[in-house]
Amino acid sequence: MSETPAANVNPEVCPVCGQGNRCAMEIEKMTGQPQGPCWCTQVDFSAELLSRIPAQARGQACICEACATRSGAAPSD
Repeated sequence: MSETPAANVNPEVCPVCGQGNRCAMEIEKMTGQPQGPCWCTQVDFSAELLSRIPAQARGQACICEACATRSGAAPSD
């Protein structure tokens, strides 16, 4: 079975659950309106959660806040 190329990864969709990730950076790209820093830059994600991201989506799409919360993501220091 072959991997999906990174070009087919939708950066607006959480690679863990498939729901919209509300990534501020992607919203800014789409609308041209400044969004400020994304919520995800303020938390630390667990290694377990990060390991659930398919290889082709790593560095291509943000995890959604719901998945981060369920996995116990903590505010970064």
